[in-house]
Amino acid sequence: MPLTPVHRPATVALPRHPRAQAGFSLLELIAVMVLIAIAVTVASLSVTRSLGSAKIHAVSRDLVAALRHTRGQAIVKGEQKTLDVDLEAMSYTAPGKEAVKFPDKVEIKLHTAQNELIAARAGRIRFYPDGSSTGGHISVISGEREWRVNVGWLTGEVSMEELRSR
Repeated sequence: MPLTPVHRPATVALPRHPRAQAGFSLLELIAVMVLIAIAVTVASLSVTRSLGSAKIHAVSRDLVAALRHTRGQAIVKGEQKTLDVDLEAMSYTAPGKEAVKFPDKVEIKLHTAQNELIAARAGRIRFYPDGSSTGGHISVISGEREWRVNVGWLTGEVSMEELRSR
């Protein structure tokens, strides 16, 4: 007796939970996108603050270099030299150099000897041939950050310090 093949209809095994293979729900995708947006916002604010801080620090370092140049010129040439600060024009000028503009969105405050005030919003810091100076300080302020460039009157030493809060 020959065997006859039995044909069975093909059956496809359906998963017990049809949603299990469907992927992520719309709500899950939106939640992930919101979390990514928050992370990007926090990161960009951090970068913006650090760039602003770097900018104000660079301006202060340049000012320190100009003051040290002025002091060096007074000592080498054996004559008084001044660094002029013009708060109206938002610039400073070292001897033998062109005026340097302060960047926008930066506030500058000059504290110097009364006899070194040129105008209501302009003054200078004078260095003598022995290295001493009239002293004073220049504050560079941006937002909540303040860098102060100090000039000692006795020695003419130029230093910089960051003041955390105003």
